[in-house]
Amino acid sequence: MAGALPANLGKSTGNMIEVEKIGEIRKFRLARTVLGRPLYFTAAYWVDGLMVDTGCHFTVSELLDALMDVEIKTIINTHSHEDHVAGNAAFKNRYGAEVLAHPEAIPVLANPGKQRLRPYQHVMWGRPEPSPASPIGEFVESDHYRFQVMHTPGHSRDHICLFEPGQGWLFTGDAYVGGRDRALRHDYNIWQIIESLRKMARFDVELLLPGSGNERHNGREELLTKIAYLEEMGEKVLEYHGRGWSRRRIRKKLFGPEMPIAYITLGHFSGLNLVRSYIEDHAEG
Repeated sequence: MAGALPANLGKSTGNMIEVEKIGEIRKFRLARTVLGRPLYFTAAYWVDGLMVDTGCHFTVSELLDALMDVEIKTIINTHSHEDHVAGNAAFKNRYGAEVLAHPEAIPVLANPGKQRLRPYQHVMWGRPEPSPASPIGEFVESDHYRFQVMHTPGHSRDHICLFEPGQGWLFTGDAYVGGRDRALRHDYNIWQIIESLRKMARFDVELLLPGSGNERHNGREELLTKIAYLEEMGEKVLEYHGRGWSRRRIRKKLFGPEMPIAYITLGHFSGLNLVRSYIEDHAEG
């Protein structure tokens, strides 16, 4: 059962952290705030000396304060995006923790400048400090748990998820965020996302722990529901595309008007990109 821990609100820095206990897991939802309102939440998790992701640049000090009473032996990054890795260096300095990630993430973690950040990314999350990392293996063990590592590209090429079969926990990063997607970032691949969701749904997942912090129970059912929705939308996109419809017309028909994020990101994250990926990335899958 989930239980509330004291929330740490970073008023001095204008940042926010929400802390919650889910059984043996501590969940941290992190966001930079403007006028007291969070811009965009991302999540990090601690369990049994293991840290899954470390948040963005603006919330590092709040996350460090919230973890003063625990030990961190290992940090695992689900992928190299700036909102998931910025605490690596600080945690490594404090705890001597080893950082593990997919091999393709390691050069970006060592030199975050390799990853171009657009204006909205600078504002919402900032650029991480460099952090050396080692390639993750097929399994990661803590004192009491053993996590299976699976490669789950689509959101990024270096994305991984962690599954603990004894508990049914699946740490999904951004491979599963939840909801019915109506938009996609320009560099995501929707067909690879679907295939990664299929890979996750092969396991007896009870609890989804996504990078958004919005956990889901009945995890495998949630995965199957999302797969069915994305596949159905893909079939319709390709059908309308085959009829000669424009991408904007398809977007309006299937996903409605663009959401505010499309304008905030200057089109980098949009419904039009979702339609584009369904069409252009279909052949490669």
